[in-house]
Amino acid sequence: MSGESNLGLVHVYEPAAAVDAPTLLLLHGTGGDEHDLLPLVPHLLPNAGVLSVRGAVLEQGMPRFFRRLAPGVFDMEDLAHRTDELHRFVDAAAAHYAFARDNVIAVGLSNGANIAAHLLLTHGAVLRGAILFRAMPTGASPKPGAPARSGGPHPTARGVGVYMSSGRRDSMISADITESLAQQLREAGATVTLQWDEGGHQLTRTAIDGARDWLARQITNR
Repeated sequence: MSGESNLGLVHVYEPAAAVDAPTLLLLHGTGGDEHDLLPLVPHLLPNAGVLSVRGAVLEQGMPRFFRRLAPGVFDMEDLAHRTDELHRFVDAAAAHYAFARDNVIAVGLSNGANIAAHLLLTHGAVLRGAILFRAMPTGASPKPGAPARSGGPHPTARGVGVYMSSGRRDSMISADITESLAQQLREAGATVTLQWDEGGHQLTRTAIDGARDWLARQITNR
């Protein structure tokens, strides 16, 4: 397992143990680091490769992937910059470690899920899929220049599968906000599965099991 930072972001990489297994791009929540989501991998897909990244922004000493001005209020200029940075990093890591760039599935929690969703909404189908635990909209719109259907949404993320897991008792993200993000992703062309559990903002076993089952279907249907 590697923890190199010479690609621009501190990270951990572990190659896949099975041919054609995807690489899981792990994106932690506020205050986490590149080690936080590693214990999820055996539960989600044991043979997967792992590229786990530490957010480069600090908020009162806690790593994040982009700045915010207040809870739920994001610094949009920094978000755009950090999303571009993450996109370039994944490209560079795929070349450096020789894993398939078109077989990367993001697994994000809270702040990490937010930047993964923003990546899809602004850069299109640059991921094979995404698992978004406790995500909320960022105010993203499709990347300028993306093709659009007349009078319809921009299909920038067409072909990308997205699993969203949200808690009905989440005090940080309301049901309406969650549904808004799901709709944004669908309008961008992604195929979205939204699952609810009775938890709050924390990750639950129900959420993990649902993501595991969704991921198994993605692998089978490829």
